[in-house]
Amino acid sequence: MRAVVVHGPGDVRVEERPDPSPGPGDVLVAMEWGGVCGSDISYALHGASGTAVLRHPLVLGHEIAGRVAVLGEGVTSYAVGDAVTVHPATPSDEPLPARLMGRTNLHREVRYLGSAAFDPHVDGGFSTYMVLRASQLRALPSGVGTQLGALAEPLAVALHAVGRLGPLDEREVLVNGAGSIGCLVVAAVKARGAGRVVAADVNAAALDQARALGADEVFASTELPEDVELVVEASGVPDALGPLLHATARGGTVVQVGNLPISPTPAVLADLVTREITWTGSYRFVDEITEAVELLAKGIDLSPLIAGTVDLDDAPAAIPAAGSTAGKVLLRLG
Repeated sequence: MRAVVVHGPGDVRVEERPDPSPGPGDVLVAMEWGGVCGSDISYALHGASGTAVLRHPLVLGHEIAGRVAVLGEGVTSYAVGDAVTVHPATPSDEPLPARLMGRTNLHREVRYLGSAAFDPHVDGGFSTYMVLRASQLRALPSGVGTQLGALAEPLAVALHAVGRLGPLDEREVLVNGAGSIGCLVVAAVKARGAGRVVAADVNAAALDQARALGADEVFASTELPEDVELVVEASGVPDALGPLLHATARGGTVVQVGNLPISPTPAVLADLVTREITWTGSYRFVDEITEAVELLAKGIDLSPLIAGTVDLDDAPAAIPAAGSTAGKVLLRLG
């Protein structure tokens, strides 16, 4: 089989690897589509993503979908040919404390497809085949192709962030940062019952995509609305925090889903105190990928997010370049 492997900064290759075989409880999936994530881009450009640093070559990719090719012993929940998307996380067996019960994304150790966070690394799914546990698969319903199925994982990230806002009750929501996750947050808050949704970004093309995914109004980031109760910060840009907190209503809530830098960075946070703002983080997701698949079945239209498709052989050039593209670049894996 072929796989997209990062060896270090600026060194992404398409390599031949042996075809895998499923063991008991596993499924061999013939991959069809993979979405390029910011972490894939970071590994390709810098050899690291946040605190996760490459120590060995790594197969990239965790936003993936394909079709069941071979069933391992004991697997009866799928049939050959079924279209599936994938939950990329494997939490540790260590029990969670009672206060975190059910929040499996917050295990001390969560091994994630296409991640160098631990050694040995966990290879991802930018390959023609991949063996996965049957429990990681989510069947795609009739009418939902694997191209859209590859967007279920980032939609799950967005849904988790929206869940951290609390009840929407048809209230207004401001989404700062209209990258892929920000645009999916726009779609998610609409699906979850928000009233008016406003998106802000410095990139006009990104704002066009946010509007196509359901934003009622868009703003340049320097012209934010005032007194918004519910805010999702999806840009991860420290300079945006001061104006964003100032735009948040007194007693309002800000959910931080955009990854902030790991190094000390100045940010204006005074309004956090004087406005008594609740500022909370959002990390990956628990099982919201199941809801994401349900929303795809109900017809949520994520196609405006797709910026383009690229063949697997062109991945070494396309992945680093995807960072300068508004929207989601998809790799054609099979």
